[in-house]
Amino acid sequence: MTETPNPHIIDADTLTGEMRPIRRTVISLGSNLGDRFANLQGAVDALADTPDVWITGVSAVYETAPVASPDGSEDFLNAVVLFDTTLSAARLVDRVQAIEDAYGRERDGIVNAPRTLDVDLIVVGDRRSKEDWLQLPHPRAAERAFVLQPWFDLEPDAEIPDFGKVADLLAAVGDQGVRRRDDLVLSTPS
Repeated sequence: MTETPNPHIIDADTLTGEMRPIRRTVISLGSNLGDRFANLQGAVDALADTPDVWITGVSAVYETAPVASPDGSEDFLNAVVLFDTTLSAARLVDRVQAIEDAYGRERDGIVNAPRTLDVDLIVVGDRRSKEDWLQLPHPRAAERAFVLQPWFDLEPDAEIPDFGKVADLLAAVGDQGVRRRDDLVLSTPS
């Protein structure tokens, strides 16, 4: 994993004095089992309660047919959350997996299986990783309208490092049947 944090944005740990860069992070949320909306809202709340995480934006909720999932899988609700953090990518992986576990996420080895909650790290600053446990930027985000459309709504000028502008990527993949659900609005704790 390599990293080139912005040297001009620094946060000093008040206990150790260690300098930790603030990184813009984008995550994607998805749920197609149980109370899908409550699962997404719970993930937003859990992120907001995470020390050293400052939520800066939560997208509209979108409904999406499952992609490459087993037959009979229900539609997903999806959203994107933007936040600034001083947490390392490894700590973020631990945190998002703990949030998934809290909402009953089962990891049964079936690819794209239905799930109560899926929390994917899309980008963490400009970090790159090709590790089995973490790939950054997310290798399939540039192909998925359910990530690109809500992210575009929040940041029309956003880019995925090594892939390009979110607007251009969204234009290339089309809407893929992603439907905005204005009747479902995720709240952010103040």
